[in-house]
Amino acid sequence: MIVVGAKGMAKELLEILFSEVHGKKEEIVFFDNVNPHEGKLYSKFSILSSFEEVENYFRNSGDKKFTLGIGNPKLRRMLTEKFIALGGKLTSVVSTTAKIGSFNTSIGQGCQIMQGVIITNDVTLGKGVLINLNSTISHDCIIGDFTEIACGVTIPGRCTIGKNVFIGSNATLNPDLTIGDNAIIGAGAMVLRDVPAGVTVVGNPAKPIQ
Repeated sequence: MIVVGAKGMAKELLEILFSEVHGKKEEIVFFDNVNPHEGKLYSKFSILSSFEEVENYFRNSGDKKFTLGIGNPKLRRMLTEKFIALGGKLTSVVSTTAKIGSFNTSIGQGCQIMQGVIITNDVTLGKGVLINLNSTISHDCIIGDFTEIACGVTIPGRCTIGKNVFIGSNATLNPDLTIGDNAIIGAGAMVLRDVPAGVTVVGNPAKPIQ
């Protein structure tokens, strides 16, 4: 499996892949064409540095799986499209410590669900969603494609979160809210009302940035 990225988020994913899921059974490699690297990550894991190397890996290794080891919803979407065009298959990574509801909860292709996450029943996650450490998503919520939910976020029941949304660490939403596509919610925000598409809100109570 290729982990897209080789810095912060990718290192977080590595712990799940190596210790919990895949590491003892299959190869893990990384991709980073932005930051220079000397040798292997942790002296163990190869780093591909060009799209040509990625295409060759998919062609020659027999392993077409990749997962997103980066934040930033728009970048996650863009690189997903690029890696699929190179022959890859977007793959989910779910920590064994995450608690996932048993009834009518759906996890889309290529999601990352990190350690300590709680997702209850009747929750729908779209494609490429990132739910970071210790966040909670309650019943009857819908999370749109490539949305990133940072650490310690609380999303109570019946919330609808659009596509490409970023919700910062320790933000809390009221129940029954709608967050529009491409919105940004700042770290620690207390969101009491709907957030329109493309709007950034911060603070307690959360208000739009002028």
